[in-house]
Amino acid sequence: MGNSIGTSGPIVVRCGQPAAVAHYFTSKSWIEGSALEQLAELAKLPGMRSIAGFPDLHPGKYGPVGMAALASRLYPQLIGNDIGCGMALFELALPQRKFRIDKAANALRELENIAFDAPDVAKFAPLFELGANTEALGTIGGGNHFCEIQAVEELFQPDAVELLDRQKLYLLIHTGSRNLGASVFNQTIDENGAMTGGLDPASKAGARWLALHGLCVEWAALNRRMIAQRAAMALRTDVRLIADVPHNLVRTQADGYVHYKGAAAIQSGGIAPIAGSRASLSYVVEPLDAAVKSHWAISHGAGRKYDRRNMHGRSGTTRSERKALLRNPWGGVAICDDRKLAIEEAAGAYKNAGQVLEDLAGHGLIRPLASMKPLITYKKISVDHEEPKQDRMRDRKALRRRENG
Repeated sequence: MGNSIGTSGPIVVRCGQPAAVAHYFTSKSWIEGSALEQLAELAKLPGMRSIAGFPDLHPGKYGPVGMAALASRLYPQLIGNDIGCGMALFELALPQRKFRIDKAANALRELENIAFDAPDVAKFAPLFELGANTEALGTIGGGNHFCEIQAVEELFQPDAVELLDRQKLYLLIHTGSRNLGASVFNQTIDENGAMTGGLDPASKAGARWLALHGLCVEWAALNRRMIAQRAAMALRTDVRLIADVPHNLVRTQADGYVHYKGAAAIQSGGIAPIAGSRASLSYVVEPLDAAVKSHWAISHGAGRKYDRRNMHGRSGTTRSERKALLRNPWGGVAICDDRKLAIEEAAGAYKNAGQVLEDLAGHGLIRPLASMKPLITYKKISVDHEEPKQDRMRDRKALRRRENG
């Protein structure tokens, strides 16, 4: 399924309620029909005022992913259980000329075992009642989260050299508040039900969720900094934060509450990463003032084309294919001992990040600064057991099916 959105500016659709839906993508972006339906349904929610959909739009459990929605009420389900998830870009004080991928990959395998001094977490006291602990800080989590060493592939603007250096290495970290967002979300559901009409921000329930949500957003940003610290220690270098951009959160503003679900919450004068996959380019962009029309939101990455279940059988059906999934065209490697996760997070699961970039730039939301190539992508370490007999049998069956056409 695709879409029929044109290429000349955002399409605005009235959906029977005051909310307007703006599409910041073109017909070149593959958008699943059910995602468009979910986007239209959001406009019918009480208090919904304006919605923006981006090129990485895809269906989600409680609503579409890859959108920003302004409302007078709070909708915790639109943010989901990974409150504060985001991406942070860091500069490493490690020149490319001294970098050896295999040596660095071996060092990074110990990433989550490296000890560090725990930061002051007294302000997070309400989260400790929900299971927060400092041992979870500095850990990646599962799913599409990662820690990736990158290098500049191409600079698109002359002034991009003021921010990025071809001779240096960079760290892109994608993760959230770990289990805390889920704890807050589940508690909110238990106490308030499905919340189909949202929460009144002035109510006790609304104020409580908003306060806990804010702590989760801060905890997630702290987690990304701790991961960066661990990575720098593993590589025996220093690290400097360039940008931290969350994409699962609510921002309070004068005319309501902007819900960002899988949409980067950007700001004027900053920069933002747009992630590709472990075998495709990522990008660094500068938000433009025109992004005010999209609620200061853009895509945070390529967005999924196939869900996790549908990736099994599409990729990694043989041992050699699964091994190939851990390499990329730039000689980079992925650290992922979980065979299931490696298949579900294969590059083919994601849309074309370059097209996402083109659509956002075409709508005047961003100025592309650089493309970044992945060198090492850390996802998950586990005990690497020998493949079981049934896996080897499945490999042989897959090869026979291919040989027989």
